[in-house]
This record gives sequence, structure tokens and C-alpha cells, in this order.
Amino acid sequence: MSSPLSADHPAAQPSGRGAVEALISQARRLRGDVDAVRRDSQDHGARGRWQRALYDLALHQLSDLDEHLAQLRDGPAPAPRPGSLLSRVGSAEWNLLTDEAEWSGELFRILGRDPASAPLSLDELPSLVLAEDRPTLTAMVTGCLVDARPIDGEFRVVLPDGALRTVHMMGEPVLDADGSTASMWAVLRDVSELRRSQRVVSETRDSLRRHPPAARSGQRAAVEPREAVLPPWHGLLRFPSRGRPGLDLAAGYLPSTAGAARCSCWYDACPLADDETLLGVGGLTGPDADTAQGAAMLIGALRGLAVAGTRPAQLPVKLSHLMEEGALPSLRGAVCCGYRPGARTLVWAYTSHPAPLLFRNGTGRGLDGQAEATLDVGDLLLLYSGGLVPGRSGHGTDALVDRLLSLAPRLAGVGSAQDGVRIVTEGLGAPGTSGDRDDACVLMARVTS
Repeated sequence: MSSPLSADHPAAQPSGRGAVEALISQARRLRGDVDAVRRDSQDHGARGRWQRALYDLALHQLSDLDEHLAQLRDGPAPAPRPGSLLSRVGSAEWNLLTDEAEWSGELFRILGRDPASAPLSLDELPSLVLAEDRPTLTAMVTGCLVDARPIDGEFRVVLPDGALRTVHMMGEPVLDADGSTASMWAVLRDVSELRRSQRVVSETRDSLRRHPPAARSGQRAAVEPREAVLPPWHGLLRFPSRGRPGLDLAAGYLPSTAGAARCSCWYDACPLADDETLLGVGGLTGPDADTAQGAAMLIGALRGLAVAGTRPAQLPVKLSHLMEEGALPSLRGAVCCGYRPGARTLVWAYTSHPAPLLFRNGTGRGLDGQAEATLDVGDLLLLYSGGLVPGRSGHGTDALVDRLLSLAPRLAGVGSAQDGVRIVTEGLGAPGTSGDRDDACVLMARVTS
């Protein structure tokens, strides 16, 4: 059975090779010009982050345009470069008369399936899709098979490790001689990286709107203090927004409500050996403490210690000693957790910092002291920095913990860690909170498998 469009077989060599070569040269010159303008950009703060995100997206897309044109000239490449927005493309055909399905090899990889396994039928395909996106897929397939409408839409698939992948699907029905639908073919693209880059542009644009340039002249910006935004160090270090094995991750940065912009907290998640994940949140003081570079240096030191084999329980103390020995920002408390997905085991330790909070089945509790626990699928782990507490008083800390734990019913059954972060930041802005506070960080981990 041959699909009308197969992504794994080279297309015929296009005509006009010289014209395509000229387009490639133009694309490369334009990319060089954009890169030069980006390097000369002097804007800082929220506007600078938004501009850098747009420049990065444009450079990615120009690089991918170069690769698309090169494929027109040379035929399909084996695979896109790492981090490319050039989507992987797979194809499939489902024969309604014989109940046979045919998938390309790349489609198995996109959907996280073993190429040695049988391709899924149309009835089985929704089992790979995130529950909230299944109605979208069902409506597209039904419209194609019943009303002969073309398919053009997106949905998210859940990979075996719990990570999400965004897939764009285009397809059409294949009609027999009587005009009845005999089969359906489709092309599916992995657009996860493209959508992530577009989200960065959108989020930095929203951050710019919340932090208008007037703040630079000494005027206090009209900030929505309880909305999480991208952190100042976002352009220097990236957070694993696609999650980690067994975990769905999300985090947010809440700017200071005390007037001057500053950066006195940090969060991070990074891989350890054997699929273990390190999670950390903390504060910093001293030289460069109020800059994005200061937070980036501290996160870099944390990752270095973790890669060198330091266990999460020892990280807060060792990180503090390391920062004290150099002209680096000093650690102002930290909480570090290690999560092993195989046994769903969590270990944690903290110094001069709020303890993690665990939410399960509509209830929440604090994880006090250095300890170890086994988590359940659906559990939510919340790490947050002390800057959330106005004035940093002991009474304020207790009230904050009570307020966060009171969100447990709303957090029950959330579909993603990002939804959890949204509920937490909205809850912090509810009536009853008052007083200026430093900038703050929240990190949410949801156990997926």
C-alpha cells in the first residue's frame, strides 16, 4: 500500500537548482545580518529579553529555511540538527476496508513508539494523546471520514517517559470509485520546539507589558505583582520546559513589589545520573546578587556540583561554601530535592529556607527536615523562595504556608504543572495579602508515571 505522501522517501529532484542555490545564499546573508543586529542590541531588562527572544526565534527560523532549501537542492537530510525548529515529519495511511495501518519509521519516533511494534489503528491512536486534546483529534478524524473534510490541527502526545510533544497533523480522505471513503492518509510534524520558541516570545512580550520602560527612569512600574513571568536569567540558562523522566515541570518568577527591579532568587531543574532529576530553589545576596548574571553563576555552580556527584542532601551546604570562597553571590538559603523516577523516590534538604510542600488528593503538608519519601502518580511538589514573605517575619512565613496549603483543593487533579503554578500565583494574589516583598520563585513538579 502506497501513501500519497511519504515523508521517508526522497522526492524527485526539483528543477531550477541554480535558483534554489541563490535562495540559500540570500537566506544565509539575511541570517548573518540579523545576527549582527542582535549582537549590537543594547536594550536590557524586560524589553531586552523580549527583543532577544524575537531575534533567537528569527535566527532559528532562518537556519531552518536554509535547511529546507538545502533539502530541495539535495534531497531529504537524515535528521534535523539538534535544537532545530525544522520539524521531524512522519506519514501514515489507514485503510478502512482492510483495517490495515501503515506508518513511516519517523512517525514511530515522533509518537514515542517502538518501530518494531504494530502501527496503531485510528481507534487506538487517541490512547497516545493527552486526555484534554483527545476531543480535538476525534473531531478532526470524524470530520475527515464522515464529511471528507481535510485535517489540519494540533494535539499533544504523551511519551513513555511522561513528557509531552506537540504534533501538527494534516491529512485527507482517499475516496474509492463510488465516492466513499476508502482510507485516510496524514502527515504529522513534531512542532514542539517551534511552539516553545513562540511561547518564549509571547511570554517576554507579556513581561514587557507588565514592566514598561518608564520604570528605568526611576518611576515605579505598574506591575501585576502576583503574576509569574520569565526570570531575568532566562536568556542565559534554560529550564527543562519539556519535563524530566516521570515529572512534568513548570516554574515562575514573581518580580519584586518593593519598587526597584532586582534578581535575588533562583530556581533550576537539571538531570543527574540514571534519569534522576535535581530540583532547587533559593535566594542569594552579595556581589551581583541583583543581576541575572549572579543568578546564572549560582545555578551554574549548582549544576557543576550535581554533575560532579554531590548528592542533593549535601548540595545546600556545599553550594554555600563554594559561593563563599569566590567573588560570587552568597547563598541566602536553598532547598534541593532529588527525584528518582524508577522508585518514585524523593530526597530533600534545605537551609534557611522554606521546606517543600507536597499536595496529594486534595490535601497538602510541609516536608520538614532532611528526609526521603515515596511519591504517587498525580502528586504535586511545590518549591518556593522566601521572597514570597512580606518583611520575612516568622509570622509571615507561617501565614504564607497556611495560604499555600489552603490551595490544596484547587490543586487536586490539575492537568499539568503549569496549571499548578498558575493556581499558586493566583492564590498569592487573593485578598488578605499585603506589604511589599522581594522577588520570588516558585517551582512545581507533577509526578506523571
